[in-house]
Amino acid sequence: MSASALLQSLFKYKAWANEALFTELESLDPAGHEAERHLAIRLLNHVYVVDQIFAAHLAGKPHPYTRVNTDATPTQQELHRAQAASDRWYLEYIATLPPERLSERVPFTFTDGMKGCMSREEILAHVATHGGYHRGGIGRIATQLSTAPPTDTLTTYLHSVEPERRTAAT
Repeated sequence: MSASALLQSLFKYKAWANEALFTELESLDPAGHEAERHLAIRLLNHVYVVDQIFAAHLAGKPHPYTRVNTDATPTQQELHRAQAASDRWYLEYIATLPPERLSERVPFTFTDGMKGCMSREEILAHVATHGGYHRGGIGRIATQLSTAPPTDTLTTYLHSVEPERRTAAT
């Protein structure tokens, strides 16, 4: 599998996992769980902001963020729509990025003012893994609420979108 194909698969998985998590959060009874729901939305907003910061770096454009989260917390519905649009942007970006540009280094400035430089491939790997890290944290919050978090694994995703993989191993 090429690096481009792997990244495309990881970002399809990321979009799938984000959608499942937002759907699960929407089904939670908010009564008595406002603080936990707010924390989950703050974490998801942080993921979204970081996604947007790195999308701007990849596109060579400025971004409006001075921190890795916003002062105001968006509604869950607003954030769901924004994250879905961000996930679509990354999928389109990867689909149209020539493979030879994956190793191209992108200089940028972190929100703390420190300089950074990563390859496009490293940026994309960071965005994919960063979201997974925080979805795991939100899964822990769901467990504290006695709610089973969505099964957020690459293997679950791959076998759900390509069920023939279950029989290919025999």
